[in-house]
Amino acid sequence: MAEHDVIDLLVAQHGQIRDLFDEVEQAPPEKVEAAFGRLTRLLSVHETAEEEIVHPYARRRIDGGPGVVTDRLREENLAKRLLLDLHRDGVDDPRFWDRLAELRAAVTAHARGEERYEFARLRAATSVVERRAMAAAVRAAESLAPLRPHPGTESATANLLVGTPLAFMERARELIRKALGKH
Repeated sequence: MAEHDVIDLLVAQHGQIRDLFDEVEQAPPEKVEAAFGRLTRLLSVHETAEEEIVHPYARRRIDGGPGVVTDRLREENLAKRLLLDLHRDGVDDPRFWDRLAELRAAVTAHARGEERYEFARLRAATSVVERRAMAAAVRAAESLAPLRPHPGTESATANLLVGTPLAFMERARELIRKALGKH
């Protein structure tokens, strides 16, 4: 059931994100950048899918949905800004480790808020069939999501209008870099 239920899927991804933070923090210096790239990618596609699929559904279906979702979007915007700053300045920036700890705290608090206030209510307000359909939609959204954070695109509409073209450009750039042997 876990791979078919949107809530189980997202909670499992929260665990993967925690693991990736650990991986970045424990990586030898020459592997920090690659580990941070994996973390950036998962955070970006995960949040995009939540913004496009889960939050709009929760806003309509759960008690207090608009307020709960607004709080989560505010948290997501903060995390995106922190992640963008880290990504822009790079892993060699002297502030990287302190800012990574700040990002981890923000992401951890955000995930806890989702699981406690949004996901628990969403599970109670939806059927197994709805959650399976949302899981399929989340996977589709993740396949089209940008690979880097884009603060200000916390709505489904903004993600579709801005995020999808950015995702295609980022993925093309990544393929070109790989073909040229660059990271």
